[in-house]
Amino acid sequence: MSNTLAKVLTSVFGNKSDRDVKSATPLVIKINEAYEKFHSYSDDEIRENTTKFRNQIQEHLNSIDDKISTIKNSIDTDLDMQPEDKEELYRNIDKLEKERNEELEKVLKQVLPEAFATMKQVSKRLTENKQLVVTANDRDKELAVSKDYVKIQGDQATYANEWDAAGGLIKWEMVHYDVQLIGGVVLHEGKIAEMATGEGKTLVSTLAAYLNALSGRGVHIVTVNDYLARRDCEWNGPLYEFLGIRVDCIEYHKPNSSERRNAYLADITYGTNNEFGFDYLRDNMARNPEDLVQRKHHYAMVDEVDSVLVDDARTPLIISGPTSNTEKDQETFLELKPRVEKLLKYQKEYVNKGLNIAKSALSKSLDHKETSEPAMMLLRAFRGLPKNKATIKFLSESGIRSYMQKVENYFMQEQSKHMPEIDKELYFVIDEKNNSIELTDMGIETITSQGEDPTFFVLPDVGAEISAIDDSELPDNEKISQKDTLLKEFSLKSERIHVINQLLKAYTLFEKDVEYIIGENRIKIVDEQTGRVLEGRRYSDGLHQAIEAKENVKIEKLTQTYATITLQNYFRMYHKLCGMTGTAETEAGEFWQIYKLDVVVIPTNRPIVRDDKDDLIYKTVREKYNAVVDEIEQLVNAGRPILVGTTSVEISELLSKILTRKKIKHNVLNAKQHQREADIVAEAGQAGAVTIATNMAGRGTDIKLREGVVASGGLAIIGTERHDSRRTDRQLRGRAGRQGDPGSSQFYVSLEDNLMRLFGSERIAKYMDRLGLKDGDVIQHSMISKSIERAQKKVEENNFGIRKRLLEYDDVMNSQREVIYTRRRNALYGDRLEVDINNMLRDFCDDVIDVNRNEGDFDSFSLDVVRYFATQSQITADEFKEEKQHILADKLFVNLKEAYNRKVNAIAEKAFPVIKRVYEDRGKVLKYIVVPFSDGKKAVDVLVDLEKAYKSKGKEILKSFEKMTTLSLIDDFWKEHLRELDDLKQSVQNVTYEQKDPILIYKLESFKLFETVLGKVSREVLPMIFKGDILTQDPDDVSEGTAKRGAGLSNLKESRPQDFEGTKPPVGATNAEERKVPVRVEKKVGRNDPCPCGSGKKYKSCHGE
Repeated sequence: MSNTLAKVLTSVFGNKSDRDVKSATPLVIKINEAYEKFHSYSDDEIRENTTKFRNQIQEHLNSIDDKISTIKNSIDTDLDMQPEDKEELYRNIDKLEKERNEELEKVLKQVLPEAFATMKQVSKRLTENKQLVVTANDRDKELAVSKDYVKIQGDQATYANEWDAAGGLIKWEMVHYDVQLIGGVVLHEGKIAEMATGEGKTLVSTLAAYLNALSGRGVHIVTVNDYLARRDCEWNGPLYEFLGIRVDCIEYHKPNSSERRNAYLADITYGTNNEFGFDYLRDNMARNPEDLVQRKHHYAMVDEVDSVLVDDARTPLIISGPTSNTEKDQETFLELKPRVEKLLKYQKEYVNKGLNIAKSALSKSLDHKETSEPAMMLLRAFRGLPKNKATIKFLSESGIRSYMQKVENYFMQEQSKHMPEIDKELYFVIDEKNNSIELTDMGIETITSQGEDPTFFVLPDVGAEISAIDDSELPDNEKISQKDTLLKEFSLKSERIHVINQLLKAYTLFEKDVEYIIGENRIKIVDEQTGRVLEGRRYSDGLHQAIEAKENVKIEKLTQTYATITLQNYFRMYHKLCGMTGTAETEAGEFWQIYKLDVVVIPTNRPIVRDDKDDLIYKTVREKYNAVVDEIEQLVNAGRPILVGTTSVEISELLSKILTRKKIKHNVLNAKQHQREADIVAEAGQAGAVTIATNMAGRGTDIKLREGVVASGGLAIIGTERHDSRRTDRQLRGRAGRQGDPGSSQFYVSLEDNLMRLFGSERIAKYMDRLGLKDGDVIQHSMISKSIERAQKKVEENNFGIRKRLLEYDDVMNSQREVIYTRRRNALYGDRLEVDINNMLRDFCDDVIDVNRNEGDFDSFSLDVVRYFATQSQITADEFKEEKQHILADKLFVNLKEAYNRKVNAIAEKAFPVIKRVYEDRGKVLKYIVVPFSDGKKAVDVLVDLEKAYKSKGKEILKSFEKMTTLSLIDDFWKEHLRELDDLKQSVQNVTYEQKDPILIYKLESFKLFETVLGKVSREVLPMIFKGDILTQDPDDVSEGTAKRGAGLSNLKESRPQDFEGTKPPVGATNAEERKVPVRVEKKVGRNDPCPCGSGKKYKSCHGE
């Protein structure tokens, strides 16, 4: 009924794609009108459009910029302004910045038609002319020094239409179609443009990138690997540079370098998702503003957006360093390993015995009740070891799978009321769909050694036992002691059970040479889609250590997280986000819910004529592969090129062996052939060429048909298995039928495939049994294909549910990260630090009054004031008893502020004579000086800007001291907090045994922890700055200080843990070592040669200095 109603509404109002395209059509008309007008413009006039657009944008924003500038000047010039007044002005600045972004979008929309037309004109002129000649400016002269495509002749600059990109010479031969203009509009509006293969996503990106680069706020173009980042930068760079837009790629430059900072200052910056995220984390560990490389996050354009923002979005980027207690953690895995091996041995014996009982009975007849021994043994075998090959093979036999599903449904009814009857005979239960393992009572008894505490692997009921302790008549100190013992016991047992579970996963769900390999005595994760080794990746949550223990390799030390963020939270920081991909429509709901990104399907330039056939379903994998090979033979004889898509490298190599035996020539596209990837793709379009590739390795490959292939039917796509995700299958289909070419796609499916085994429709199995199909028989019908797509949709919904769950955890940390990083940024720049310290002091005053007033202890209050602030309170004992709390807090706050201001002035007066003499004597050679401080316990050296200290008459010294103290303490407490959150996230999973929601407990407990952290920061920062005093120093003893770029980051490492819970590796992700990276070709000029800029000087005396 709902489908019928949807069809009726679509026929009346059109579908969403039609409406989206219709809304962009008026802009396309305006773009083409401007494009026609620009035909009469000279090359110089076309270039001048950039200056005209920038002036138009700035004129529109002048009024807001003037307001912001006025407020900033008032803050800078009024040295006596109170922090409360500053805070209000800073709020106004933040509000005006938001208004500015809104006004910027309005003016960019006005500029859009002519800006897009300008880019299209440049593309056309480079396509039709060998070179473009313009009047040379300073930027042209700079480019001529390093780029071969720019030449300076007199006062003219020549831009060639050929240049080096991706390691080879390319000739520009592309002009934007109307559908590409629609794609550009969609990207500018902050949406996702879904475009088919061969429709020119890279060219489309030039439109929105150029327009948004005019704002001067920076455009980040994000790719999935460094190869694509460099390639796209080199490919499109000359178009932008011709128009006066500076382009750079962060992959060319080292982290924390001035060159990388300069790359971010470019109008358009290319880079990988990982590096953009890591640079953000490094910036939030910097100790000097000069160390920062990124600007504000304004506009990001993400290529392969479904890969980055869905598949890879929730795997955290982590910067970590060494931690303590790693030896104990390593010993735990090794101690518990023998117990798990014993458990696994017993489970295998029981499952094999039960499977034999089931086989013996069910092979004769399936007329056994659900509660009969054979039925229960079959279900136990499946729940005990679902990846057991003998179990998988038996389930593929006629009628067995549907029978097992019938038995499973019986025991799962009434919220799995009867399932304990099945599980009680097992040692552990595996839920393969949710990737979880649970020990049974029998399993716990088995791994508990003789003479050990029977509850060695049983978690105590903390809530009930604490309640019992509270209700007892024990003294208070004994109650506290018993509670501490209980919580300690809970923590130890939680860790023990967690290690057991991870070891069980390692032994039962992770197979050597499939999920991972062993190399250099280390466990290395293999991308199941591409077969590439993911260097540096580690499974999270102790799973990697469990696999290391299993394989008897060195168990790597655990590290402590110093900074972390997930890609989904990193990209949500941008003012405007957009993306491109060939398949995003199936994930449209997720894009909108998490990122508020709308998906717009862009029509193809030419109609798609590809023949997408219904799936062919076989009973067994063997029958399926035989049919695939027969089809390949027929297609080769017909002279058609074939792309065979597989779901794993293992299947690719299996098919390769079969084709080799059949003497069918073919290529395999995977990690082993990555050096020949370009050649393999080039050959893939030839008549009779057979290319085998995993769905992910084949993604993004643009196969161009060679002569005679179109007439024979075009590229044939053969899918050997349905992937878990519909969009991955669509990506494979999309390799054929580019730009109106003919082609076909056919998927082959068996009931033994993973997707069908886990989520396949029970009706398919029943239907095939009812028809009495024999070995080798096949069924094909649109209803069956739709049923398979429904199974894929179940997987997608399941994965989205996992992602949403993980997002809830991530959002908790993200909200806390924003608070900490904002405070840290305020301290780093120093402009809003005074406001933060003022707020800390006010909160502290409220707390110290509240605690002591409730206890009625005036002496304790007075002692706290002296202890924390080294000054006497002006509040009398009578006032403390009679006045209201908020009045007392206000009075204390004023007293402490006055005391601190007196101290600041006294230190400045004491230090200024020394600063004055050093500045006058050595100010030309010294930028920073070291000023020693001490609070009576600790001594620290503070780096101070000499010129600022001189101009502020010594007050800059206290600002630098405040800045250094705040930064140092925030970093220390934040690292400790991250470790506590990691422990908390792990321990809360055990509350499910108490029928509680882990995420709810996590939110409550993490909030308490964060409140504690903020309190610790205040209690440490305030006493330090109140008590700290400058040590007496002779001007002649003042030493020079240096602000080292990236100081303290050398012993840290970046990583991306491979999250086990449903995480897929990044689509198309590669390592720098695994792909042929294009060399950045720079023009080499001899030192004594004439400078290419046309100045007439030698290179060494001009741009070579």
